[in-house]
Amino acid sequence: MNPDLAKLQPYPFEKLRAMLAQGAPTTPSSLREIRLGIGEPQHATPDFIKQALCNSLAGLANYPTTQGDEKLRVAISEWIARRYQIPAPNPATQILPVNGSREALFSFAQAVIDRSKPGALVVSPNPFYQIYEGAAYLGGATPVFLNNLPENDFNFDYDTLSAEQWSRVQLLFVCSPGNPTGKVLTLEDWKELFALSDKYGFIIAADECYSEIYFDEAAPPLGALEAARKLGRDDYARLVVFSSLSKRSNVPGLRSGFVAGDANVMKAFLLYRTYHGSAMNPAIQATSVIAWQDEAHVVENRRLYKEKFDRVTPLVAPYLKTSVPDAGFYLWASVANYAPIADEEFTRRLQHQYNVGVLPGSYLAREANGVNPGAGFVRLALVAGLDDCLEAAGRIAEFCKTL
Repeated sequence: MNPDLAKLQPYPFEKLRAMLAQGAPTTPSSLREIRLGIGEPQHATPDFIKQALCNSLAGLANYPTTQGDEKLRVAISEWIARRYQIPAPNPATQILPVNGSREALFSFAQAVIDRSKPGALVVSPNPFYQIYEGAAYLGGATPVFLNNLPENDFNFDYDTLSAEQWSRVQLLFVCSPGNPTGKVLTLEDWKELFALSDKYGFIIAADECYSEIYFDEAAPPLGALEAARKLGRDDYARLVVFSSLSKRSNVPGLRSGFVAGDANVMKAFLLYRTYHGSAMNPAIQATSVIAWQDEAHVVENRRLYKEKFDRVTPLVAPYLKTSVPDAGFYLWASVANYAPIADEEFTRRLQHQYNVGVLPGSYLAREANGVNPGAGFVRLALVAGLDDCLEAAGRIAEFCKTL
């Protein structure tokens, strides 16, 4: 067996199930469960997308190509141009459809990490999406974590790593808007990051799966390709972005996304994927074209999230230190007011006594420089309907009053 498998830690939700199984639940039978722990979109999938899938089933009779249908690559390229107000990337060399961003983030690391160079490092934000860590280990590299702390406005502290360590970095994952903090990188942030990439030669993998959930229609989050263009990096050197329809269009089961960026890197990634066997289902491709071409349903999706954040945040903020994020659908909430109760114990009691599920922040991070930056936080995913989110907020408030 691959010895690197032994380095993988249980997924956060496995740890959560094991933790909640400890001790007898005391939940009153009258309280139905409300789940805010898992970031799974629960808004209804638009009917036109479901109909498009039904209309495309004839495509099941054909083998798909790894590069994907030209119509889909063009639709993605045109969406990028509209969304970020930049020239459309070349559909033939700078766009690749993938089966959701999770699969692509993992496989990308396997393609770009050079195992012939000893001591290869992969930089990850901390807290982070656990795929980054697993992709690094199974690619033969070692993950290193840069803490995103509230006292630093959840920014990277690049000085954490020495020049010698930076010289061994081959890949850096960045998530903007961030999971779980909701932090959006600014143009100055990107300028600093690009300068490091230029100096040390590493590739940047920008995870943008939350880019379409924001709260001001006049101020969408800055994207990595957009930032590169504004800074004169028109070739997107060593930059690749990952996006998905899952959150944008409420189709997590469709498993449809894309990778876009540096044509040289994309060429190598396509070669890898040709052998990886990861071509997208033709029916999914045809459906994805329809989804990327429509924005009305995305605007409505944002409206629903904005209403929930506007109404839920004031209910929990007096008890949990939190505020509306830059973007995304998480509240990253501090439970420090209730020390010595840790985030794990807070989660366990809330579930057992009030039947509201959240995720301990420490499960989303690793200790780095003597600190687990997720400790003392819980993540609330406002993915359920408005009534459920309001009910959950009320229960959280009542629970906090007992602490």
